[in-house]
Amino acid sequence: MTTNINKGVSEMTRRHFRIAGAATAFAFFGQMATAEGQLNIYNWGDYINPEVLDAFSEEYGVEVTLDTYSTNEEMLARIQAGATGYDLVLPSVHMHDIMQQLGLLQPAYPNQMPGWENIDPAALRSMEDPDGDYCLPYAWGAVGILYNKTLIPELTSWDQFFAYARENPGKVSMLDDLRETLGVGLIMTGASVNSRDADEIAAAEAYILEQVPNIGAFRYDVIPLVTAGDIAAGHYYVGGVLNVLQSPELLGFVIPEEGATMYQEDLCLLATAPNVENARLFMEFMLRPEIAARNAERLTNGPVNLAANDLLPEELRSNPSINPSPEVRATLQIFEDMGSDLRLYTRAWDRIKTN
Repeated sequence: MTTNINKGVSEMTRRHFRIAGAATAFAFFGQMATAEGQLNIYNWGDYINPEVLDAFSEEYGVEVTLDTYSTNEEMLARIQAGATGYDLVLPSVHMHDIMQQLGLLQPAYPNQMPGWENIDPAALRSMEDPDGDYCLPYAWGAVGILYNKTLIPELTSWDQFFAYARENPGKVSMLDDLRETLGVGLIMTGASVNSRDADEIAAAEAYILEQVPNIGAFRYDVIPLVTAGDIAAGHYYVGGVLNVLQSPELLGFVIPEEGATMYQEDLCLLATAPNVENARLFMEFMLRPEIAARNAERLTNGPVNLAANDLLPEELRSNPSINPSPEVRATLQIFEDMGSDLRLYTRAWDRIKTN
């Protein structure tokens, strides 16, 4: 694991957490089970505090294996291709809905676990799972702009971001993600990021295509490039705030004033999970406010556990990127499952990438 919180690393990594210890008994739905053996998690890169996995392993004597992916689509393709052995995955909300429709998930009933009362009701965003029978809301955050203050002293908007790119071609980057980048185009042309209107999607495509000659790359590995000054600004996840807090004179992060996308991941139990009880136990572990706070502090995401929010350091609780005002939150849009209409986005993205 690196010290950067990078929700979109390009390579797959694997980490094992082996902690020797006596098996611990726990109650689930009134029945006793032994917490021992394995737990296999498939997650975004650097999207969980490794100390949390260590703590779970130490307390329950479970060996945890962590594999990572860089996009929802990569994860789905691997699961659909028959990858077995994984217990838990962390899809974004719209992918949670897709996977549930496809029968790839099974109910874990986190809504019946101790600590569920601390989950923000607003985090129950899944259309397929409105009551939380299947998945546990995990974390949310905005997708904005990480920038180098020595090159751009203050950045407030997408308009300023693209204006800088026109004057300094190649010195900005955007995410290599069709929904995120076309989402910016939709925002800038006044449409919903979940538009199903072919003309609106075409206008967003045209807007991004207009910027393509000035965009250095579509990529995820933004933090080292912005830090080094190789690029001045990059379209990026709020997890980059961790680096901003470490280098506040050098780095900044902004939710653009025109609006932005937001994401939320849910912790879900796969239908083929070999270690169901350990997976459920891990969900219950993550519901503890002190564990959720420990995780959120590392990720610099917005916690969905309200009790955990009260345990965060003041610098995180008061950070406008992590905990934006109601007015700013109102400008954030979260992706929905587009169904067959996703082909409109895919075709637009293919044209952008091959331009």
